[in-house]
Amino acid sequence: MALTLDTYRLLGRSGLRVSPLALGTATFGTEWGWGAERDEARKLFDRYTELGGNFFDTASTYTNGSSERLLGEFARTNRDKMVLATKYSTLRQPGDPNSGGTHRKSMLASVEASLRQLNTDYIDLLYVNVWDFRTPVEEILRGLDDLVRQSKVLYVAISSAPAWQVSRMQAIADLRGWSPLVALETEYSLIERTAERDLIPMAREMGLGVVPFSPLGGGVLTGKYSREDQNQAGSVVGETASNRKSLNVALGWVTDRNLAIADVVKEVASELGRTPAQVALAWSLNAPGVTAPIIGARTLAQLEGNLDALQVDLTPSQLARLDEVSAIDLGNPHSLLASDHIRTVTTGDMKIETLG
Repeated sequence: MALTLDTYRLLGRSGLRVSPLALGTATFGTEWGWGAERDEARKLFDRYTELGGNFFDTASTYTNGSSERLLGEFARTNRDKMVLATKYSTLRQPGDPNSGGTHRKSMLASVEASLRQLNTDYIDLLYVNVWDFRTPVEEILRGLDDLVRQSKVLYVAISSAPAWQVSRMQAIADLRGWSPLVALETEYSLIERTAERDLIPMAREMGLGVVPFSPLGGGVLTGKYSREDQNQAGSVVGETASNRKSLNVALGWVTDRNLAIADVVKEVASELGRTPAQVALAWSLNAPGVTAPIIGARTLAQLEGNLDALQVDLTPSQLARLDEVSAIDLGNPHSLLASDHIRTVTTGDMKIETLG
C-alpha cells in the first residue's frame, strides 16, 4: 500500500505521531566534507515538510553543531509541528572526558547545548547514543526523567545499546514510574539484519518504535558498487566526498554477500521500474516493528528519489526473494526454537510440545 509523509505512525508506546520516513540532518552543513550548504539544506527541509514530513533526526555533534543550528533555524516558524529528535553522549570537546559519555553531567551539558543550537525551549525526543558500559542505568534513567519533568525533553529513547540492557532499563523505568523509552534507533537494512536476533523483538515486546539508520547499507543497496570496487579500499581516516566510495570498501560494506543482495535489489527495481534505493527503503518500511527509517540526502534530487520509496508496492514474491537472499542465521536459542525443531508428543489426553 502506497504511503505519504503524512501517513503518520505512532512512535512506540507513546501517542506521538511521526512520518514513516525520518529526515536525517547529518548532511546539514559541510564541516565533515560532504554535506549540503545552507541554501541546499533549506531546500531539503522545505520539500520534506511541504509533503507532510515532521520527523527530524540530528545530534549535538553532527557537522560540529551546524546540523542542529540549521535545523533550528528552518523549524523556527512551525516549531510545534516538528518532531525534533537529537542525541547525546558523543564527545563534544576533545580533551574533556566529561563532555562525552552517558552520565548525568554529559547529558545535561549536551541537552543545554542542543537547546541553544536548535533555538528551542524543548526537545521532542532525546536519544541516549553510543552505550559506554560505565554509567549505572539508574543514573541515566533518573537524569532523563528529570529532563522530562522539567519539560526540556518530551520523550526519551536509546540508540546503539545491547537488547538486554535496553529491556532492563525499560523494566526499571516502569517499576519506578520514570519516563519509559519510546524508541530504539539501530542499524538495520537488507545487508545488516542482525537486529532481528534480539533488538527488534525486544523493542516490539517492550514498546519501543524502531527507527533504523543506514537503511541503504552505506550506499551499497543503491547499486553503485561493483565487484571491481572491492580492490579499491582506502583509509577510514579523513572521510571526504572524493574518497567516500573507497572508505565504504575499507569499512567492510562491499563484500560478495552484500553485492549479491544488491543484485537482487536491482532485479526487483527493474521489474517495478524503480531505483534500487527505493526498493531497499520500501523493504525497510515493510519490516515488522519498524516505525520510520532515517533517510539522508545532500541534494533535492536525492531526497525526492528517496521519498518515492513511499510509493513502492512490493509483491509477496518480491519480498520473499529479498528476504531469502539477505537472510541471517538467528543463532541459539532462536534457531533451536524455530517451528521445525518443535514436535508434539501425545501422552494419553495430553499434548506436549518438546524440542527434537
